[in-house]
Amino acid sequence: MVNRTRLVLMMLGGVILLSGLFALGLSYFAPDTAAARGPVLLSVFIAILLVSLLSIILLLRRLLRPYRQLVGEAERAPVAARATKPRDEGQFVLETFQTIVAQLQAQQRELEALSARDRARAASAERFSERIVASVPSGLIAFDANGLATVVNAPARALVEAEGGEIEGRSVRELLGNSPDLAEMVERCLQTGEVYRREEVTATGNVGQVRRLGATVAPIDLSTQPDGARGALCLLTDLTEVLQLREQVALKRNLESLGEMSAGLAHEFKNALATLHGYAQLMQSLKLDDSGQEASTALLQEVRNLSEMVTAFLNFARPQPLDLTDVSLRELIAECALELRALYEERRVELILEGNFADVRVDERMLRQALLNLIRNAAEAIGEESADRRVQVRGLSQHDATGTASASVEIQDTGEGIEPNNLQRIFIPFFTTKSAGHGVGLALAHRVITDHGGTLTAANAHEGGAIFTIRLPEQATINPN
Repeated sequence: MVNRTRLVLMMLGGVILLSGLFALGLSYFAPDTAAARGPVLLSVFIAILLVSLLSIILLLRRLLRPYRQLVGEAERAPVAARATKPRDEGQFVLETFQTIVAQLQAQQRELEALSARDRARAASAERFSERIVASVPSGLIAFDANGLATVVNAPARALVEAEGGEIEGRSVRELLGNSPDLAEMVERCLQTGEVYRREEVTATGNVGQVRRLGATVAPIDLSTQPDGARGALCLLTDLTEVLQLREQVALKRNLESLGEMSAGLAHEFKNALATLHGYAQLMQSLKLDDSGQEASTALLQEVRNLSEMVTAFLNFARPQPLDLTDVSLRELIAECALELRALYEERRVELILEGNFADVRVDERMLRQALLNLIRNAAEAIGEESADRRVQVRGLSQHDATGTASASVEIQDTGEGIEPNNLQRIFIPFFTTKSAGHGVGLALAHRVITDHGGTLTAANAHEGGAIFTIRLPEQATINPN
């Protein structure tokens, strides 16, 4: 607009300048007499005046064109409450645009209020979503299309045992490194959209503890992402205790069935062994040579070993009713340690008692027998070549999710541990890895603990050796059969 006005003014100035030059030219060529020069100069002056007036009129029309357009727009402006059009067009335009500005300001304030409400709603929805995610008892992990974690709630942090403060933004393999099978499922879900429902996977903890997890992996639709990109949602549940209890129940039922079927047969064996024992003693009373005496002594010893094995199996197959009394686990384990002192000194093994031992309501005689078997096995599991020769017995009081108190006793040795394939078989009667042994001690200990409503589990420690964990309800009568 300014450039156009300047151009018009320059053109007007040029016309006037040309008119002046034209007038000077005429005056130069006009006759010298005053009578002849007067009409010529008057004509030139009138011409210059007309041209100047015409140029000024054109300039004013051009300058006033935006103003007329502004007045027209003001007349067409959608003003809600328009007053009577004033005679002064400038005042009319000013009032119109003041009204429009006021309306725009009011609409701006309304938009700001709406934006504030939307921001408040978005923040409230985000906080609500965060509370929902935090309240989910299962582990929840969300991954974006690049396989980076975006949401990880507290249960998931505990299950994957992620170290460090900030774990959002970690990759699938980095976050789920302790469970390669789960990481592979998440990656396959991100690539193909495949859904996994209630899959069972294993996760190895930082201390070597193996967890058994139930996993559900499903794709997340990311419509805003190009090329059909998708995220993945992973739900995790710790099934370790549930599966262990299920296995314990199944093992208990199998052992009960085995005991009922085998009790009669074992009783017949015991009768036959009693007869053999009598004949062996009779042979020793006879006058035999040295080889005969040696053979009869060996026979008598074998008969006694078989009789002890059958007696132990009968105790397992036909458990006696529990005589429940209040027992201090600390005192009971101290008595077992005193009874096994000779064995520990002979094998040069140190027995360490530590932790808090609770009071339980159990059959003291039967629990003593189970503890003796476990503590004795721990010492015998340490080979002669082992430099670290320790057995630790730790006591711990715990509460489960329902608030039920339980007393735990962990018996850990520094031996070679248990073969993974044998962890589920060591409590089966007559299964043993020892060169000398009947394989009934652990089965009997398991039977005693389960009859008290507790659990007995075995695992390998991260630093080596085996851990047997006894868990008994505190001051509770569960199974008085």
